[in-house]
Amino acid sequence: MHSIWLTIGLLLGSAITIYLACEFFVNGVEWVGQRLAVGQKATGTILAAFGTALPESVVTLVAVAFGATAASKDLGVGAALGGPLALSTIAYATVGIVLIATRRHLPNTAAIRDEFRRLSRDQGWFLVLFAAKIALGLVLFAWKPWFGVLFLVAYGLYVRQEMTGPGDDEEGELEPLKIQPHTENPSTAWAIAQTLMALVVIFIASRVFVSQLEDLGPALGLKPQLLALLLSPIATELPETMNAIIWVRQGKHRLALANISGSMMIQATVPTALGLFFTPWMLGTPLLVAAGATAIAVGIMFIAFRRGVLSRKLLAAMGLLYLVFAAILVGLHVTG
Repeated sequence: MHSIWLTIGLLLGSAITIYLACEFFVNGVEWVGQRLAVGQKATGTILAAFGTALPESVVTLVAVAFGATAASKDLGVGAALGGPLALSTIAYATVGIVLIATRRHLPNTAAIRDEFRRLSRDQGWFLVLFAAKIALGLVLFAWKPWFGVLFLVAYGLYVRQEMTGPGDDEEGELEPLKIQPHTENPSTAWAIAQTLMALVVIFIASRVFVSQLEDLGPALGLKPQLLALLLSPIATELPETMNAIIWVRQGKHRLALANISGSMMIQATVPTALGLFFTPWMLGTPLLVAAGATAIAVGIMFIAFRRGVLSRKLLAAMGLLYLVFAAILVGLHVTG
């Protein structure tokens, strides 16, 4: 019993640490984006997304490339499918719930509608890439690893488009750099240093969070596969979710949504490429159920962004899809 309470304590402590580190990260990455003049959307879709997705991409690489057992490689493939599911349901739902809790509304202006339509292109490209990765998981052939290169090229083209795209209006005020609160114009070096230090803390705290979650699973009677697909993705996408909470609280809704959108594009390409390089990339029933739930969630967001009007209640309701997925997955394990 003592060990369970210790695990819960470390779980909560690491979650709080991640949130506090994310405060420093989002502050630092905004200054980095401002110094590099890449625009707020690119700051969210590229700089912030790359930073928060890097730790889980490294974990996927270690699992599929250096894992000594088939179970380890299966865990890496599961992470490549579970990440987008958590982002398209839990992360978007978090934005909606925080908006409702803080009594904020998404602005309905021409600029915001145009921004949402631009984000819909991200959702559209995600669906194309996601359909390709699922199709590859249904057939077995010798030269499948070469498709991994195409996924990396696709992400490179996405980065180029975001970095060279049209600029956007600044959303909200840029708060002083936290490690130099009395300096009006901190240097790029200090902004990068704060961002990197925050990332190190996020990475370490995330590893602690995941390890404690893995210890808690058996204590609650959860099977390893069930734990990997249900709870681990929530843990690995926790930094993106924390970023969303912070940015929504600051009134920077576009940054929050752009961070989720950009993280989804990384999850659709980089972990998939790693899986194709180092595993047979064959998807079983639980992973296909996760893929179906993800496709439905992203399809809904694509239509909503395309219309240019986004409801906070719709965002909050995205979490229901995750609950439906969890119920189906538990049913499969109970009857399987």
